[in-house]
Amino acid sequence: MSELARYRRQIVLREVGVNGQQLLRDSSVLIVGVGGLGSAAAPYLAGAGIGRLVLSDIDRVDLSNLQRQLLYRQADVGRDKLAAARDALRALNPDCEIETLKGPLDDTALLAAARSVDLVLDCSDNFPTRFAVNRACVAARRPLVSGAAIRFEGQLAVFDLRRGGPCYACLYPDDAGADAAETCEEAGILGPVVGTVGSLQALAAIKLLLGLPSEAGTLRLWNALDSQWRTLNLRRDPQCAVCGKPA
Repeated sequence: MSELARYRRQIVLREVGVNGQQLLRDSSVLIVGVGGLGSAAAPYLAGAGIGRLVLSDIDRVDLSNLQRQLLYRQADVGRDKLAAARDALRALNPDCEIETLKGPLDDTALLAAARSVDLVLDCSDNFPTRFAVNRACVAARRPLVSGAAIRFEGQLAVFDLRRGGPCYACLYPDDAGADAAETCEEAGILGPVVGTVGSLQALAAIKLLLGLPSEAGTLRLWNALDSQWRTLNLRRDPQCAVCGKPA
């Protein structure tokens, strides 16, 4: 009865219903990175009733995080992000099982983590991690929802090889120049920009888990200054070094 009361605003949706809510309860999601993107996505997934969330991160909460990482509070400064995120999400929804994996995860650990869930959210902030997460998702055949945000710009992409679509490496074929990529610390980021992208990652994940039409195979680009979106259709690269290889 308490679950019906908690999720009734979702259950009343024709696309969700009681069966869809049960599907969410039986689902599990890996979130790599609980910074700006992850701290926006994770509460929506926990709040929606996802049964199990697996979190991975390497950092501690810094005072500068609080401008955009609203999962954390002033009292969390200095704490391990995984511990702070776990406590906040459990307080939000005690029925959601929260597991933590201290990063950085090597390829073996990432693959094991990806295989243990139904779907992966890449909420990291660097190319090496994004490439590693993609490799794990391709090997495990798990859908990947990838987000990025910097300055006033956001990106959202959904990759699902189960439907014959591309992988992240089809979009970014190699990591050339990745070490020179700008960071939020250098370029800046407005809080609502990263929050918007993280929320959309959660939405994309829920749609995939419910079997609703998704953005798989697309890259969405957002300019927050003029609130304009562009959508690019992506194609699988037969020569892709990750997903183009024979299974």
